[in-house]
Amino acid sequence: MTDQPFLTDVKTLRERARKHIEEGALTEGYGANRDNVVKILNEALATEIVCTLRYKSHYFRADGINANVAAQEFLEHADQEQQHADWLAERIVQLGGKPNFSPEGLLTRSHAEFVEGETLRDMVVEDLVAERIAIDSYREIARYLGDQDPTSRRIIEEILAQEEEHADDMAGLLEGLDG
Repeated sequence: MTDQPFLTDVKTLRERARKHIEEGALTEGYGANRDNVVKILNEALATEIVCTLRYKSHYFRADGINANVAAQEFLEHADQEQQHADWLAERIVQLGGKPNFSPEGLLTRSHAEFVEGETLRDMVVEDLVAERIAIDSYREIARYLGDQDPTSRRIIEEILAQEEEHADDMAGLLEGLDG
């Protein structure tokens, strides 16, 4: 350990806080490329919107002997994906960006695809594939953000943890459908 304090002296902190006040939460200490981060978060937002729509479609279309359990999982996941979209949109605004909710180009901005599937098993498979895509892309995003934008990284990590739970849920459903 060193004798040097870990925190910038209070006078300097106060002076820096008054500079560029129109930037809101973005202080001089923000280390990431804001434009890149906003672009990445908008891609994640598109992914979450597509996943919400796919899960909603599956919720309403699920039928068969195992449909009730699967439909409830689809609905729960749709609600959580919508929450993820809300978190991302809020963060984009905090960074001074504009969340892109436009339906035009939504699928090209999204990492996940919108594949409806014909059978309940198809639906579960497509949801599992989408979750696996999200897991890999969000893991890469978290690594990219690193210490340069810890707030965005924590949001992505929170979403990543839920996407891993979703994948586990879908794998469990799929196992039940195969048996």
